[in-house]
Parts: sequence; C-alpha cells; structure tokens
Amino acid sequence: MREDRMSRQKTIGELKRRATSDDSWPEIVIFPEGTCTNGQSLIAFKPGAFIPGVPVRPVVIRHRNRMNTAYWTWDGPGAYTVMWLTLCQFSTEAVIERLPVYVPNSDEKRDPKLFASNVRKVMAESLNLPVSDHSFEDCRLMLYSAKLGLPSATGVLEFQKLTRKLGVQYDDVKALLEKFSVLVKNGKGQITLEEFGSYLELPVSDSLRQLFLLYDRNCSGTIDFREYIIGLHLVSQPANTEDVIRLAFELFDEESKGYITEPELVKILHTAFGMSKSNTRELFRHVDLNEDGKISYEEFKAYSEKQPEYAKLFLTYQQLMKSENATNSTIGKHETASKKNS
Repeated sequence: MREDRMSRQKTIGELKRRATSDDSWPEIVIFPEGTCTNGQSLIAFKPGAFIPGVPVRPVVIRHRNRMNTAYWTWDGPGAYTVMWLTLCQFSTEAVIERLPVYVPNSDEKRDPKLFASNVRKVMAESLNLPVSDHSFEDCRLMLYSAKLGLPSATGVLEFQKLTRKLGVQYDDVKALLEKFSVLVKNGKGQITLEEFGSYLELPVSDSLRQLFLLYDRNCSGTIDFREYIIGLHLVSQPANTEDVIRLAFELFDEESKGYITEPELVKILHTAFGMSKSNTRELFRHVDLNEDGKISYEEFKAYSEKQPEYAKLFLTYQQLMKSENATNSTIGKHETASKKNS
C-alpha cells in the first residue's frame, strides 16, 4: 500500500488523531527512515511521524557484534545469507537507548520536514553517524532501475537534495528514468557521447560535444542518471524558451510561410549538424503530427518541449557560428591591413 496516496493520507490522519487524542493510547513506534539501510548513516526521515507537531521520543539502537548481520539492504547479500550468518554467531547484541523527549518549537510545528531533520540530527549525534540526503525514494528508484534492465545503483540520486535544489518530484524522476533507460545501450547505466548523439539522431560534432560536456559535470566521459536530471533542469529546459523555439522555427521557415517543409528541415539539419537525410526525413514524420506534409509552429513547439536538448544544441551551434564568423572577420581585417602596409 506504500504506492497508494490515499493509504498514506489515511495513515497520516490516524497518526494525527491518536497523537492529539485525550484517550490513553500507548506510544506509537515509527521507523522514520522508511526503509532498510546498511547503518553507515541516517538517511532522510519521512515527515509523516512529525506532521502532528507533538513531542517525540527519539530511540536509537546500537548493534555491538563485530559482524553486524542486523542490517539487510536492497543490494547485497540475500535474506537467507544474512540469516545464516546470524545463526553462525553465538549471540546478537543490541543496546536500545531512549533519548530525551524532543519538544518541537513553533517553526518545527509548522514545518514537519524541519522537525524531522532536527530530530535526525539529535539521533545522528548520539550514534556518532553522518546524515545523508538519500531517502526511501532512492530505494524505490533502485528497484525500478533493475526492472528497466539498468544497474540498481543507477537510481541512487540523493533524492532529497535534488528535490530541495531542483523541485523535482518522484513521478517526474521516474518518468525521466524510463527515458534514460532508452538512451543507455551499454548496460552500465551511463550514456556515452555516441549514445547521446544516437538518441538525438545526430553524428558527433563540435556542437554535440559542447552540449555533452555541459551534462557531464565530473568530466568522466559519460553521463549518469543524476547528471542527466541536473542537465535537463539547469541546461536544456532553461534554454527551451518561447523565444528560442520561435527563433529556431524562423530559421527553418526560410520564406516565412508559417510552416516548415521537409526539404527545408533536411537542408538545415544536414548542413548544420551533419544529420543524415534519412534520419532527418524520419524526424520530419515524428514532428508532423497531422501528416499534412508540413510542420506548423504548434507542432514544432510541441516536439521541442518533449526534446529540450535540441534547444540548447541550437544555441550552442549559434554561438559556435558567431565565434567562427568573428574569427574570420578578424582574419579578413588583418589581411586587409597587411596589404595596405605593404
């Protein structure tokens, strides 16, 4: 039921009812991380337990065995292996410590995420552990990565940090993961320059390399899923404005007819980006939704919004052309001056 939004809302409602009730309910035990980890850090707490805005008592568990088999994670030894290793030990020692009750201030009552974060800090200090921006959503994305045939580590993004920095939501990232899985052909969960070009149906060129380097933040020569998300939100989508789309459309529409013909599309894409004529004709069919043999501005805009990479590619090409023209102009002036001096 974890995928059911209504189920989660009902659970939150029941938590609030019990937490604020005058009835003598026993304490409710909640594991705020929401998933299994290897115990090396405290991942982001889910806010459900902190929504009522009432005092909570943090409880920490310390496992003392040299071989800690109390943890089981999504990736690693299976459950039966962990069970066998546990039975091979004489005893499993754990110390449970109840920390002082944490009473939220007015800001924490208004903001469950702040409340959860501050309680996590207290527990991390007690355990002498770091905190991490990984969350249960990372685990869900790991499982979905494996389902799509990608290495499960592809989905490890520090989801909470991406949400905080970019405002992305789980459903958006899941849809992008599906798109990313189509791009990756090598089975390693990373996109190469050639795969990036194949996805855009373009050969490797200076313009494509420039765009690829904007995505490849650590200059590894490949783009992982995290870099792909950041690149889309910070590089391609901001460039995909109405003005840029209109400018690109006018470039293709040579006679200002209000539509683009197939020969016009073939001419520009083949000359500017080296796209093969067969790929360009295939692209034309994708964009020409009503199959009337011409691309209207609305059809062009709709396709551009689905493929924001093209907008940044177009701007990159423009910048390279301006730089090249400026260089040629400088050389021309230099040659003219040399002739006058001679």
